[in-house]
Amino acid sequence: MMSASKSSSSANASTPAAKPPKTAVRKGADNARTLTEDEIRNAPASDYMNDDQLAFFRERLLQMRSEVLAREIDVKERLHQREVFADPADRASAEEEHWLDLRLRERESLLLRKIEDAFRRIRDKEYGYCEKTGEPIGIARLLARPTATVCVDVKGQDERAESQYRDR
Repeated sequence: MMSASKSSSSANASTPAAKPPKTAVRKGADNARTLTEDEIRNAPASDYMNDDQLAFFRERLLQMRSEVLAREIDVKERLHQREVFADPADRASAEEEHWLDLRLRERESLLLRKIEDAFRRIRDKEYGYCEKTGEPIGIARLLARPTATVCVDVKGQDERAESQYRDR
């Protein structure tokens, strides 16, 4: 009876899986596998920031950088457009949009610096570890914010200290 259930389970194991993973498995230039987000989330703690995970986050950061650069080109084009408005309300709206574009460009340039810093940390094998404590930042936090440099506990402490000074 037991051998029959084993043979049927081995037959099921040889059938192809219903759906392939979202990200294709391929070897990069550094021979690291490209993992899926699910594989990253479910990896054992002993695999934390191995070459495959570093390659995954490097790809994620490359994608972020290309998106930021595309938005930056769009903002530059809008900033260079000069329109003459007869109506003061239209002019005020255009100046407000211009100010918002400048603010967006400033924030995007800050994000680009953070992305470049993350690439440096990946290269130096420091990525994924808190700059203040040296503890792992955590996969969930890095998936949500790939440019994170501190763990959740330190970030919470920093935010509490900042709010104390801000509220005075």
